[in-house]
Amino acid sequence: MKDKKILWVDDEIDMLRPHILFLEGKGYSVKGVASGEEAVEALGAGKFDLVLLDETMPGKSGLETLQEIKEISAGMPVIMITKNEAEGLMEQAIGMKIDDYLLKPINPLQIYSAAKRLLESHQIQAGAVSKDYLQVFRRVDDLVSSGPTWEEWSRIHQELSQWDIEFDKFSSTGMDQIHVDLRKKCNFEFGGFVEKNYIEWINSDKPPVMSPDVMRRFVFPRLKKGRKVYFIVIDCMRYDQWLAIEDLLAPFYDIQRDNYFSILPTATPYSRNAMFSGLYPLDIRRRHPDYWLEKSRDEFSKNRYEQELMQEQLKGSGLDRLSAKYIKIYQTEEANEIRKQVDSYRGIDFVAMVFNFLDILAHGRSQSEILQEIAPNEGAFRSLMRSWFSHSALFEILRKMSRHEADVIITTDHGSILGQKASLVHGNRETSTNLRYKFGENINCDQKQTLLIRKPEDYRLPSESPSKNYILAKENYYFVYPTNFHEYERQYQGTFQHGGISLEEMIIPCITLVPR
Repeated sequence: MKDKKILWVDDEIDMLRPHILFLEGKGYSVKGVASGEEAVEALGAGKFDLVLLDETMPGKSGLETLQEIKEISAGMPVIMITKNEAEGLMEQAIGMKIDDYLLKPINPLQIYSAAKRLLESHQIQAGAVSKDYLQVFRRVDDLVSSGPTWEEWSRIHQELSQWDIEFDKFSSTGMDQIHVDLRKKCNFEFGGFVEKNYIEWINSDKPPVMSPDVMRRFVFPRLKKGRKVYFIVIDCMRYDQWLAIEDLLAPFYDIQRDNYFSILPTATPYSRNAMFSGLYPLDIRRRHPDYWLEKSRDEFSKNRYEQELMQEQLKGSGLDRLSAKYIKIYQTEEANEIRKQVDSYRGIDFVAMVFNFLDILAHGRSQSEILQEIAPNEGAFRSLMRSWFSHSALFEILRKMSRHEADVIITTDHGSILGQKASLVHGNRETSTNLRYKFGENINCDQKQTLLIRKPEDYRLPSESPSKNYILAKENYYFVYPTNFHEYERQYQGTFQHGGISLEEMIIPCITLVPR
């Protein structure tokens, strides 16, 4: 802090000597000049961290000097000091991006407080973040060790996700590795928790809310009350990724956060088909065998019948009388077309939209060295998502929807996790190729690193033969075959994957937006 240098510009600078001495006593270095010309000259000759600028001076006015200061250093923090209380002047100064505005007469403490806020707030906040997080760490660590309920796991994941965002803002806290270690412990314990409780969840009417319950819980009650609903599914969106964009929508909507648990495997053919049908995969295969395409080699075709499944669920809930539309969007061009047409949907009771861009981006990252360099870690990927969303057709679509007198439900089918450790798996040619889950005949794996499902029906998954089983990766493992083990280990380490058991994949956001 002692290295911080302040340039004070005032035509009565000699009369401000007591103020300058006060600031210097607080550890700042202060240079005083008496005119705008001297200020510009001083900035050209040396480095300063803050400018205190009088508005009314002979020669160059404060606003004229401010313009030249910004030309020399666009990011220079400036506090304007004036006797003039005119609102127009204040608006003009704010429009020229001053950082604070003080009215004379001023006392030394006012100046010190404003300077400290601008020069030290980030450092102070980072220190407070570290202190607060250590308290959170101890509390969460103790809770995880004692065995949380599913409600507590939801709160733990939400809290850790919010801290992900906080650490994105303050990268120099030194808490990064502690946070990573806490997440590792959480996912280790969460894997055992899910293995112990999952069968009970899906075979009873007790909570938590699971994929087949989403539309019945969050969408249908609003439709039955006569509300128009837009249901938007952003494929493969994690809770922390939602938090990275939430503030962009705050000016347009009142926002309510909920979450639900994705079914297993946490992959689109299972979780999203379950969401749109209101059924578990085993029940989809039994009731609608033509719509169940688990063994298709084309990943996109496995969800080919979402619209038909959605219509069946609407009918089963007595809502088939309502007008409904389903839209799936893969390409930017398709999204731009929807952006142009969205106002024409005002007369439709229920519109469901699936945006696959984020899932494509996550998978594309694993195949692109450029994307891996742009987004080498989860924090960078959150930043990349925010950048995409802020310039996307989806953001514009949501802004337009805020004028439609309709509720908007935003959710996803599953999240993803950054794969870090390879797990050896043995299977035949017919075994599925996915990296976080597999199904096939007599698959062998390390059961410390995976959940082996020997009886798929217990998990409400289809079983065409007695020898069919599923394996799901826990924590941040991904599956690699013995053949070319090290080559595939290198290729997939540090890539986003889904299908397994982790907080990031299973506990996912369901957000209600009500137009302001």
